[in-house]
Amino acid sequence: MEVESKNFIEQIIDQDLAEGVYDTVHTRFPPEPNGYLHIGHAKSILLNYGLASEYGGKFNMRFDDTNPTKEKSEFVESIKADVKWLGADYEDRLFFASDYFDQMYEGALKLIKKGKAYVSDLTADEMREYRGTLTEPGRDDPNRNRSVEENLRLFEEMKEGKYADGEKTLRAKIDMASPNINMRDPILYRVAHLSHQNTGDKWCIYPMYDYAHPIEDAIEGITHSICTLEFEDHRPLYNWVVEETALWDKYPPRQIEFAKMYLTNVVTGKRYIKKLVEDGIVDGWDDPRLVSIAALRRRGFTPESIQMFVDLCGVSKANSSAEYSMLEYCIREDLKMKRPRIMAVTDPVKLIIDNYPEGETEWLPVVNNPENESLGSREVPFSRELYIEREDFMEEPPKKYFRLFPGNEVRLMGAYFVKCESYEKDETGKVTVVHCTYDPASRGGNSPDGRKVKGTIHWVSAAESITAEIRLYENIIDEEKGVYNEDGSLNLNPNSLTVLKECRIEPSVKDAKAYDSFQFVRQGFFCVDCKDSRPEKLVFNRIVSLKSSYVLPKKES
Repeated sequence: MEVESKNFIEQIIDQDLAEGVYDTVHTRFPPEPNGYLHIGHAKSILLNYGLASEYGGKFNMRFDDTNPTKEKSEFVESIKADVKWLGADYEDRLFFASDYFDQMYEGALKLIKKGKAYVSDLTADEMREYRGTLTEPGRDDPNRNRSVEENLRLFEEMKEGKYADGEKTLRAKIDMASPNINMRDPILYRVAHLSHQNTGDKWCIYPMYDYAHPIEDAIEGITHSICTLEFEDHRPLYNWVVEETALWDKYPPRQIEFAKMYLTNVVTGKRYIKKLVEDGIVDGWDDPRLVSIAALRRRGFTPESIQMFVDLCGVSKANSSAEYSMLEYCIREDLKMKRPRIMAVTDPVKLIIDNYPEGETEWLPVVNNPENESLGSREVPFSRELYIEREDFMEEPPKKYFRLFPGNEVRLMGAYFVKCESYEKDETGKVTVVHCTYDPASRGGNSPDGRKVKGTIHWVSAAESITAEIRLYENIIDEEKGVYNEDGSLNLNPNSLTVLKECRIEPSVKDAKAYDSFQFVRQGFFCVDCKDSRPEKLVFNRIVSLKSSYVLPKKES
C-alpha cells in the first residue's frame, strides 16, 4: 500500500509534538480586510485548517485589522463567506486584531520600561535615510537614547492625540547595524487619526503588522504560525516581539513559511482588480473572469475542486507557478460524475419534422449521467418542432461532416433518426428552418433494421424549452501578450466575455437556483449565476469547457 509522504510543515509539527514543544496544534488564517480573497489565499486557508484537522487541533479565523485606511466591513463579510464556503470551520473562534489593542498597548509600555522601545521624531523620509542599505548599516535615531520616563510621556501623548499623523512613531530598540533590515529599529506604532470599523474613535495610534501579528498569535495560543515566504526575513522580528512582550500563556508560537501558490496569466493584485471594477471592465470583485474566491464560487467552482487543486500544487519552500488549465482539470474531475447532462442549444435554428403529428408531444426517458447511474433519469419533451445548434447543419458540408445536410440522416440524441429533406433561408441568406422526416421505428435512437448513422446531435423542444442567457468566458488577460504592458497596465483580452442571449434549454432546469450546475451536452459545465439570474430569465455561466489541455502527471513509483 502506497503511503503518502508528509510535507515539510507536517514533519516539523511531528517533531514538535514528539519533543514535547507543544501538546496540541493550533493554527489560524489572518487576512487583512482590505479586499477580496483570491485563489492563493485558498491555499493558506485550506493548509491551516487542514493541519488543525489532521492533528485534532483548533483553527482560528482572525482579521488583522490594524490599518483602518483600507479596511471595510464589506471585505470582512466577503472573507467570512469565502472561508465558510471552503469548509474551514473556525467554530466560535472568530477574532480581530482590534480585540487585542489594549494588550498591544500594554505590551508597548512594557517594552518602553525595559528600554526596548522609544519614541522617534523622524519623518518617513528621514527614517529611510537613517535605515541604511543591504550593504551598509543604519545610523542611530537621534531620539534613540531618550529616557524611559520621556518615552512613556511621549507615547501617552501620542495616544491622547496630541500629535499629527506621521509626527511621531514608537520604534523597537534592537540593532541598527543588523544585516536584517527588518531588525533595524522597526516601527511598532504610528499616529493615525482615523476611525476604526470595530473600535471607532477610541484610538489614534495603531500598531504595525509586524508588531501586532505575533502578539495576536501569542494571546490566542497559536502553536504554528503558517505564513508565506515573504515573511521569512521577518521571522527574527516575530520572535523578538513574542519573547520581549511575553504575552503568551503556555508556550510561544512558532512561525513557519511556505511558498505562495501562483497561477499563470491571472490578475490577483488588489489595485489592478480595483481599477478593473472602477473602470467597469468587470462587474465587481466576484466577476467570473477573476480568480477571487467569490468569483470562482460565482462561476461554479466547488470547494472540492479548489481542495484538489491545492493538493496537486503541494506544499514546499520553493516558489512555482501552476497553469490555469490545472484548475480547470480539477473542476472537470469534480463535476463529471456529480452533475446531470442536459441538452442546451446555444445558437438555435428551428428543425421541423414534417411527418411528425402536429400538436403532439411525447416524453422520452433520458439518463441523467451515463457514468453515474445513481443520478437516475428524467423525461424530456419531444415534438414536431425542435431547436438544434446552427453548426449542426450545413448546406454544403466538407468531407467527414456527419451532422445534418440535405439527404443525410442523423440521430437526435435519445430520440429518433431524422433525415434532412430541405431548408429555408431569410432574405439575408441565413438558414432559418431545417426540414426533416423521422423514422418512428427508431425511438430511443436505435433502428430496428440495424442501419447505422455516424452523426448524433442534441436538440430541445421548441414549445417546451426555456429561453436563457449563457455567458462564455475566456481569460481576462491576453495570454499571447502576457499580463502587463510596458507601462504596467494590463493586457486585456477583448473576447474575455461572450453573451449569448437567446439560448434554448430543456425544461428540466426551469426551477434551477443560484449555483446549481449542469453539464450541457457537447458544450461544457455551466452554473446558474447568483447575481443576475432570475426565475423568469435564467443566466448560466460556463464554468469550463469539456476539452482539457492539462494532463495529470504520473506519480513516481
